Amino acid sequence: MVSTWAYDGRIPGVPIRVSAGEQVKAVLANRLAADTSIHWHGVALRNDADGVPHVTQDPIAAGASFTYRFTAASPGTYWFHPHTGVQLDRGLYAPLIVTDPREPLKYDHEWIVVLDDWLDGTGTTPEDTFAELTKGMGGMMGGHMMGGASSVLLGGDAGDVVYPHYLLNGRLPTDPDVLTAKAGDRVRIRFINAGGDTAFRVALGGHAMTVTHTDGYPVAPIDTDALLIGMGERYDVLVRPGDGVFPLVALAEGKNATALGLIRTGGGATPPASVRPPELERRIVAYRQLRAAEAVKLAARQPDTTLRLKLTGGMMAYDWRFDGRTFDHARVDHSVRSGQRVRIEFANTTTMWHPVHLHGHTFATGESTGPRKDTAIVLPGQTLPVEFDADNPGLWMVHCHNIYHAEAGMMALLGYQIS
Repeated sequence: MVSTWAYDGRIPGVPIRVSAGEQVKAVLANRLAADTSIHWHGVALRNDADGVPHVTQDPIAAGASFTYRFTAASPGTYWFHPHTGVQLDRGLYAPLIVTDPREPLKYDHEWIVVLDDWLDGTGTTPEDTFAELTKGMGGMMGGHMMGGASSVLLGGDAGDVVYPHYLLNGRLPTDPDVLTAKAGDRVRIRFINAGGDTAFRVALGGHAMTVTHTDGYPVAPIDTDALLIGMGERYDVLVRPGDGVFPLVALAEGKNATALGLIRTGGGATPPASVRPPELERRIVAYRQLRAAEAVKLAARQPDTTLRLKLTGGMMAYDWRFDGRTFDHARVDHSVRSGQRVRIEFANTTTMWHPVHLHGHTFATGESTGPRKDTAIVLPGQTLPVEFDADNPGLWMVHCHNIYHAEAGMMALLGYQIS
């Protein structure tokens, strides 16, 4: 038992489901003892509904309410969470599922799988953890600080925080969430990584998965044994489980711990909470192997402008930044014009990986035929190019989705110039 914050007393919060083209009206009644807001992650909505305090709206004060209204134009797997401090690393998150009235996929079951790393109420809070981190490597390192955990997949350091628990749909591996189906049924799994500091490597024991969507947008279907999912990323997959009980394992990458769910189609022994299926060590699909589906592929076009964002900083001073500058909500760091094809080059000069997130747009990862995403992993020492069409005017955040890196200053503002 822990004391924490949540939406309507549930972790994850109850999913909001709408059909593409419908309007969302959501009233946030703030019963916390702190300011807050809601960011609708991945949704290309009107700027004043984006939920960024001091940028698109005033903070929602304790005891106050705020009504969000926006059109959910594109079908897909999205989610929502605060954009205030390190509140995301409590229990404030929930799925937003925008269904397609002309859904081309055929499936018998849908399973929303929300992954999370958990420390709130276990003797510390996210705010306490951030205070320890900002002391840097020379400060007193608390019991939840990282120590030597690394990942080849992530290019070195796996994260800043070792969490006491890793959750799948709010449950511990000793009491996992279970999807019940029949052998041979088609199951659509919508993965959401709601963690604060953890990438998850996910596999279903005894099965391959067919990737159908990244961050809500369809891709040419491709089979894989495992997925690496950074904070803020979403993947949809199709699986056809056999007869038995099969573990869905989310390995906290580089942290030697797991979250667990089960698919049960028949009899058989329940796998132990510590199970690690061999699929975790097999094929892991990479961005370069994914191709956007024809219907959502960016038209081939030369960029009109290129923005280069250097990811800077390190653990020693805990000075995570873009271009060495800490975030200022009153400063527009980069500007574009409506109608431009914009190329962003995320150049990671640090020794750590970062999942970068762009508000209000989706981008093609790599070249224009690459998967459409709004959050993407940038490995240390590498540059990730993305392209998007500037078709949604306003002030938009670009930031690392490691909640502690963002709070330390790895955020920037992208604005539209008024011609």
